[in-house]
Amino acid sequence: MRRARSATTGREDGTGVPRGRTRWGPFAALVTLPALVLLPLLVVLVGLVLSESDGRGDGRAAEHVPCSEALRFGGAALPDGARPVGACTLQGFQDTHYGAAFRMPRTGVQDWLAHTYPDAPAPRADTCGGGDGDLCLDLGPARGLPGGVDAHAVQVRVEYGADGTALVRFSAFTT
Repeated sequence: MRRARSATTGREDGTGVPRGRTRWGPFAALVTLPALVLLPLLVVLVGLVLSESDGRGDGRAAEHVPCSEALRFGGAALPDGARPVGACTLQGFQDTHYGAAFRMPRTGVQDWLAHTYPDAPAPRADTCGGGDGDLCLDLGPARGLPGGVDAHAVQVRVEYGADGTALVRFSAFTT
């Protein structure tokens, strides 16, 4: 016949751990302490990743700058008769990106581009890729970007308006 378990012990022979006491305490401490240390680090890491995600991945929100600064970074100046559309911006973390948009008389766009970037190829509509402009120009060190310019690349997108003006989107950045 089998001996019944004692109410105070966990083993049939009456020895061992008293009832109600287990060895989960040391195990729980061993698991909980590293979790308490790693959890704040995980929260900080997730916060950093989410704070650097602004669509561009460059880590900073856009700040407003004078349009003359944005254009100068790409070796240009605001043409006569042009008026800014919205704010000119600067974004950057490891790379720097300036953006500007302005309206100017449609008839002056070609002359402004030729004067600003004399060694650049002629702007064309077929280089816009996807129809997001009527005239586009992509510049780099080997494609007409003047020496001494801080930017590594410049993109100009022109959309002609029915009112005789052109919306020029100017982007200058480092890579």
